[in-house]
Amino acid sequence: MPNAHDPHAATDDRLVVAISSRALFDLGDSHALFERDGLEAYRQFQIAHEDEVLAPGVAFPLVQKLLRLNARAPSAPRVEVILLSRNSGDTGLRIFNSIQHYGMEIVRAAFTSGAPTASYVRPFGADLFLSAHAEDVARALRAGVAAATILPSAAAQENSQQLRIAFDGDAVLFGEEGERISSEQGLEAFHQHERERQMEPLEGGPFRGFLAALQRLQAAFPAEDSPLRIALVTARSAPAHKRVILTLRHWGVRIDEALFLGGRDKGPFLQAFGADIFFDDSQANVDSARRHVATGHVPRP
Repeated sequence: MPNAHDPHAATDDRLVVAISSRALFDLGDSHALFERDGLEAYRQFQIAHEDEVLAPGVAFPLVQKLLRLNARAPSAPRVEVILLSRNSGDTGLRIFNSIQHYGMEIVRAAFTSGAPTASYVRPFGADLFLSAHAEDVARALRAGVAAATILPSAAAQENSQQLRIAFDGDAVLFGEEGERISSEQGLEAFHQHERERQMEPLEGGPFRGFLAALQRLQAAFPAEDSPLRIALVTARSAPAHKRVILTLRHWGVRIDEALFLGGRDKGPFLQAFGADIFFDDSQANVDSARRHVATGHVPRP
């Protein structure tokens, strides 16, 4: 039975983020070596360099800010970060050495020796899974866990101690209904559909559960001094905004900022918001966003 005084004991109200080693650290050179020369060359390289600290990866600043939340309010739900890696335990020693070097409180991990890691996402109770492996992300989404492929992106700027997370709406926080109608029938049909159903809450999308977990964490802090800020950044515009607002109200969710861009490029707005990470399903949107902020692509089934 978990010890109630153990900070690493499992509790139901934790925010649990599972992350791959390639999302957390810059493993670009060694991954290129693996693809060029094979597993044994990669293994020898990592063992030979296991005392050399890895450089931070795209999601490193996000993980740092997530873990810092644990010191802000001991009574708040804890944040736990779990490492899921296709390295072996042998080659993974360099990764854990780097984790210890940076003083990151990551104590749980799974090393699969090249096998997919997605099967461990649910047993660890993850609310979110971030990986550089699109295959693992797709499997996690099919299992009902919020997941995104971390793309090579602009490094987050340490311009605020506040953790800032931004979401697209349709097919991310909400279901795919709006995206499907817009792509199949056009923008006018989409607006007509939204006007007719503006009082009906939208269905939840793959990231609704993660948003709810963030909301539980956010509720532990005063609104005027919260270390966490959440934004909705959507291509929707009036009149399609009303259904979104009423849906969030129905869910009991507080969104700090809502940007209805009417098709404008999202990247500059995300930079202005100062997003530590942005989640979107559209390839065009993530291509714009990744030039400005760390970005996770949420593939559709």
